[in-house]
Amino acid sequence: MSLASWFKWNDPPNRISQRNPTEMVVETLMMELSWQIKQAEKQQRERENEYRKIKTGVDYGWLVSYPKQSYDISPGERLQLEDMCTKIHPSYCGPVILRFRQVVAEYEPEAQEVSRLFRSVLQEAAEKIKEEEEAKKLARQWNTKNRTSLSLTTFKSRSRISPFISDIKTISEDVERGTQPTRRVWSMPEFRNTK
Repeated sequence: MSLASWFKWNDPPNRISQRNPTEMVVETLMMELSWQIKQAEKQQRERENEYRKIKTGVDYGWLVSYPKQSYDISPGERLQLEDMCTKIHPSYCGPVILRFRQVVAEYEPEAQEVSRLFRSVLQEAAEKIKEEEEAKKLARQWNTKNRTSLSLTTFKSRSRISPFISDIKTISEDVERGTQPTRRVWSMPEFRNTK
């Protein structure tokens, strides 16, 4: 018996993740939130340093040591945000992140405001997902309704349009024969029943 069979070195690596896609979406979105909070703190410190530098005229920024992350969201709020993240479909994860980055860049929030912006982006995405699902549902209903109504009318019709038949009646023929003209539009082609 070889050692390779004991350690399963010859087995191909399992490339498919064992994790649930929803868990991956939650983890990705929450990592983006924490990164944006760190960036907001960094920008806030830079603004404070610039203000202090302008106010005093001296730059002591090299002396100051900052904590790695001083602001963190509360556990209750984190759970609420994670619950909201579970409602985001994996295909919307990228657009949600892009929208969140756009909103953060637009408003330049402080660290405490980032989680509120994240919540609003998640709500906006959840509403959009809900609207699209309703639209798909209506489209499915419309398609099934149309299929049933069209199935009644798609039977093979025996009447055919024959616009170039040589014995098409004209007004002049009816006048010459002295007969009453029929009640049809004369510019329309003749409908004939084929047997």
